[in-house]
Amino acid sequence: MAHSHPHTAGGANNHAHGHSHGDARSMNRRRLLIVLFLALGYAGIELIGGLLTGSLALLADSLHMVSDVAALALSLLAVWMAARPASGRRTFGNSRAEILAALANGIALAVVAIFISIHAVERFLDPTEVKGEGVMIVATGGLIINLIGLYILEGGKSDSLNIRGAWLHVMSDTLASFGVILSGAGIWYFGWIWLDPAVSMVVSVLVLLSAWHLVSEALDVLMETAPSHLDPQEIRDALLAVAGVSSVHCLHVWTIGSSEVSLSSHLVTEPAHEPERLLQEVRSELAERFSIEHTTIQIEPVVGGEEAACADACEPNGLPA
Repeated sequence: MAHSHPHTAGGANNHAHGHSHGDARSMNRRRLLIVLFLALGYAGIELIGGLLTGSLALLADSLHMVSDVAALALSLLAVWMAARPASGRRTFGNSRAEILAALANGIALAVVAIFISIHAVERFLDPTEVKGEGVMIVATGGLIINLIGLYILEGGKSDSLNIRGAWLHVMSDTLASFGVILSGAGIWYFGWIWLDPAVSMVVSVLVLLSAWHLVSEALDVLMETAPSHLDPQEIRDALLAVAGVSSVHCLHVWTIGSSEVSLSSHLVTEPAHEPERLLQEVRSELAERFSIEHTTIQIEPVVGGEEAACADACEPNGLPA
């Protein structure tokens, strides 16, 4: 009969991680608040400027900035929810709230892009006079606001998919502002009215690409796909290379939130090796080589020349995890 020892990463490590995640979320919350107020303050200015100049590109940019405000507010709500402790049936806490917010932001980006494209086609068919000089002035202000927003969010986008979603919103709006400035210059100096809808179409394509990347990353997390920077087969080989491990099954690698990588696996081991000592070696290998510290490892010693027959039960369709 197989003897198993489920084990998770040590309490001290988890405590330290809890503090680091808490500090990161607190900093991200401040970043989002500052950028939200900046975007909210200038969205109204761009909207009025678009109406006064007759520029579709500027109106689209103001609408995009309004979507930024909504996205940032949603991201703030997600950060607040993710920081709440686990309770009741939500034993993993609320980390996935950030992923859901990122998914919603990606969908919102796509909707904005489609809206811009439709109106750009209409403007191509029915050109309208645009005041190029006014467009340039208002769009330049928007560009400055967006660059400040990008600088503020830069520090948090590498460790939070939610912040990355907000950053992508602001980045696509920055590109839009730059495009609007170019269209305003072309209209003012050369009278190229077609530049207004043309720039709008280019902006919509950029927005759609951003939306696609964000939605696909969020879906990967929700579907518990292995993180893109980790190769499950490489992890399996590393576990098999640990002295005393004869086989590996039920290997699963996933992310709970934006950067909280977790791993679970069953290791069949030779009877001569002490489970606790081998477990420590495995955990050290995972932490040092793959930066995975949240682990659940079950040790299954071979007893009487036979190993536990549970591999087929926990591997989907009998395939490796």
